[in-house]
Amino acid sequence: MDLNEKEARLERLLQEMAPVVVAFSGGVDSSYLAYKAHAVLGDRALAVTADSPSVPSGQLDMARRLAREFGFRHEIISTREVEREEYRQNPPDRCFFCKDTLFARLAALATQRKFATVLDGLNAEDLGDYRPGRRAAAEHGVRSPLMEAGLNKEEIRQLSRKAGLPTADQPASACLASRFPYGVRITEERLRTVDQGEKALRAMGFRIFRVRHHEDLVRLEFGPEDLPKAMQMGVAAELTRVFKELGYKFVTLDLQGYRTGSLNEVLVTKIT
Repeated sequence: MDLNEKEARLERLLQEMAPVVVAFSGGVDSSYLAYKAHAVLGDRALAVTADSPSVPSGQLDMARRLAREFGFRHEIISTREVEREEYRQNPPDRCFFCKDTLFARLAALATQRKFATVLDGLNAEDLGDYRPGRRAAAEHGVRSPLMEAGLNKEEIRQLSRKAGLPTADQPASACLASRFPYGVRITEERLRTVDQGEKALRAMGFRIFRVRHHEDLVRLEFGPEDLPKAMQMGVAAELTRVFKELGYKFVTLDLQGYRTGSLNEVLVTKIT
């Protein structure tokens, strides 16, 4: 199918699934899905955003901005996945416990308000990585219309540009817990430290990056356009100052650069 055919298929799927609750994070995929659900279904679509210590700063503001500018029905709920001991232990399937908490809340809301389907923003490319959150989605009957329509990330960006969404060229974002190696305990204080570090990088003009927490050591990943800047002596000195003030003893640059799922590289068990 070409892009127009995929978009038309998405519209048909939304009609079939209506009325819907959309898990709306403010990222590229869920923003386009919330926009499209509103465009197709109007008030039969409700976008819901989770407010949690594991959500990066600015993401909640982006969700509010989009809902205001495009007229979505929008609500914000507090999720407390960080209070679940299974989540805090940070096992390889940590994402399951996060999504289980979120989807249980959304499923209950949908039942109470008489919405037929809960939707997430999984796209067709997301099937290739290790994603234990998919099991939580299946257990709660969550549908993924972007994936079902065959839309990949670049196609969603194209459609977002056409729609005038400010998220069209936004870097990929993931929950702050993804910055911690498996087995390193997740706490609200540690999440805040990582978030403060990423806010500092954003203020320095970096665009694509991750702050990876390794106890006393922080490993900074930068995209190919940002890595040469980070390696400049003056900039490196400023990075060292910023992250030592946040409590790290050692500040390192990952010469392989930013890549999604880098912490999955250390998993010993083959995951299919």
